[in-house]
Amino acid sequence: MKVTALPDAQPRPRRVAVGTFDGVHLGHREVIRGNDTVLTFDPHPLAVVKPDAVPKLIYSHEIKCDLIGGLGVEELVVIPFDEDFSKKTADEFIEEVLVDRLRATHVSVGENFQFGQRAQGNPQLLSAHTEFETRVVPLVEVKGETVSSSHIRGLVAAGEVKEASEFLGGPFLFEGEVVHGDKRGRELGFPTANIVPSDQLVVPGHGVYAAWAHGHPAAVNVGVRPTFNTGRGLLIEAFLLDFDGDLYGEHLRVAFVERLRGEKRFESVDDLVAQMELDVQRAREICSATVFRR
Repeated sequence: MKVTALPDAQPRPRRVAVGTFDGVHLGHREVIRGNDTVLTFDPHPLAVVKPDAVPKLIYSHEIKCDLIGGLGVEELVVIPFDEDFSKKTADEFIEEVLVDRLRATHVSVGENFQFGQRAQGNPQLLSAHTEFETRVVPLVEVKGETVSSSHIRGLVAAGEVKEASEFLGGPFLFEGEVVHGDKRGRELGFPTANIVPSDQLVVPGHGVYAAWAHGHPAAVNVGVRPTFNTGRGLLIEAFLLDFDGDLYGEHLRVAFVERLRGEKRFESVDDLVAQMELDVQRAREICSATVFRR
């Protein structure tokens, strides 16, 4: 997949799916289906037009791009969303971006999509334009629940990553740089790859999870390690099973499969180690039943 900024006017006609696509969930995938080009924005438009209202994002821009690339599209056009672009009217967006720059013959959006200055554009306005054919995709439901980024954020924050995967169409992913910790996991026999999560991203609720990381099953702790008075903040600690190596400085992507338990304080280190052994065994069993290896 080719990733570009908004191109100059080109002769190639395009079938374009337009949206923010945070999460690239099942509803987004239905909007993207059948199109050769995806048009999205970075950063999230609310970060510019209403910073106090911007949600914690489900995915980083890098993960979002990777997931869109896995859907078989030919081109991902990323518009740097800044104050100048936010002032474009809905009609200017249609004429300058969709018609003149992308030569869209088909435009696909979700039924609740809004665009243009003060969000005055909507699917009805798109449908009124005859330069292209507009496809308006109804909201998708799973088990009677509407698939939405806000609902998925709530599930992830509550630790319900297995449930979130049903709406995402795959496991919840988190990526970050592996940093040095206090080496306590190594002392206990469970060396971990540690990630300090970004404040801009939604993080699974405190607890222990079965996951995949670096091609290995993993037991992952998300929390503040209450058994020890470390004084450190929130940390994602991944113990990779059957792995012996150094990941410091690398970007590690963790695919959360299922929550094993909540975070708790143990009365002794021996009690903690005994529980960690059970967590690792359970994580291995759960991961062995999945096919995800990313």
